Amino acid sequence: MPVISRLVSIPLRIAEIAFAAVVAGIIGHYLASFSEIDPWPQARWIYTEVIAGLSILLALIWLIPFSSGFFSWPLDILISFGWFAAFGILVDAIRQLPCGSIWSWHFRGDSVCARWKAAEAFSFLSAIVWLVSALVGIWFTFRKRGEATQSSGRWGRKRAAVDSAA
Repeated sequence: MPVISRLVSIPLRIAEIAFAAVVAGIIGHYLASFSEIDPWPQARWIYTEVIAGLSILLALIWLIPFSSGFFSWPLDILISFGWFAAFGILVDAIRQLPCGSIWSWHFRGDSVCARWKAAEAFSFLSAIVWLVSALVGIWFTFRKRGEATQSSGRWGRKRAAVDSAA
C-alpha cells in the first residue's frame, strides 16, 4: 500500500511548501522594510525565515517520489517543533500590537494586524502539516518493518520457501 502513503504525502508536502512560502513572504517583507530597528525582533524574524526556507527546501526534496522520503520522519518532527517555536515567536510579537486574540485569524485587508495574523496562522498550520507528515512517515516505516518481519523467516529467508521445504 505505498500508493496510499504517497497519495497522502504529496498534498502534505505541497501544503508545507505553500504555507512556508506565505510566512517567508510576509516576514521577508518586514525584514526588508525595517532595517533600523532593535536587533532582538530581527533575530526572531530571521529565525522564522530560516525555518521557512528549510521547510521549502526539505519539502521540495522530499516531494520527489522515493520511498526513502518516508524515513525522514524524525526531521519532520524537528521541523514541526521549529514551526511551533516560530508560531510562539509570532504570538509574542503580535501580543504587543492591538490586534485582538491570537486565535482570531481575520486577515482580510492590508493592515499590519492582518499580515501578522496571516503569518501567525500559516506558521501554526505549517507546524500541524509537518507533524501530520511525520505521522504518515512513522506509519509507513513501521508498516514496512512489520511486513518485512512477517514475510521473512528466522534467517531472513522468505517464509514461503521455508514452509514449502518443510
